[in-house]
Amino acid sequence: MSGVSTASLEICAATENDVPLLLEFIRGIAEYEKLSHEVVATEASVRQSLFGARPAAEAIIARWDGVPAGFAVCFTNFSTFVGRPGLYLEDLFVKPEFRRHGIGRALFLHLARIAAARQCDRFEWVALDWNEPAHRFYENLGAQRLDDWRLYRMNGEALARLAQS
Repeated sequence: MSGVSTASLEICAATENDVPLLLEFIRGIAEYEKLSHEVVATEASVRQSLFGARPAAEAIIARWDGVPAGFAVCFTNFSTFVGRPGLYLEDLFVKPEFRRHGIGRALFLHLARIAAARQCDRFEWVALDWNEPAHRFYENLGAQRLDDWRLYRMNGEALARLAQS
């Protein structure tokens, strides 16, 4: 991913040297979402998943006047209906002290440009139902909420049981 910069803002691809910072951001978004108890990521797991032999996702970092201010993690998915890739946003987070500077919007714009450059048909993500500021932010950008879809998840013992059956 190429970098984007303005007078005070720089957005660029994370590197392996950023792993401790990425883990700090992961803990920050988990705290904001009241899900800190679910964070089991370690520097080793983040390093392997983002910078190992087969990266599962990619991260970008926003720096405000050189100070890490926010990040996003995304990965490619695929739509069988349109036969093209999409970009899925796993997380986007701006530290509270850096909000209201347009950093979140700049991260979104950067991701939208990545999606367009990669000829993605879709740019998708989920938001917690209680996070009204996020809902307003996304809808103000032109996103539409898909109320007719439900997210399902299988992990832990349920996933292990199914895999062994």
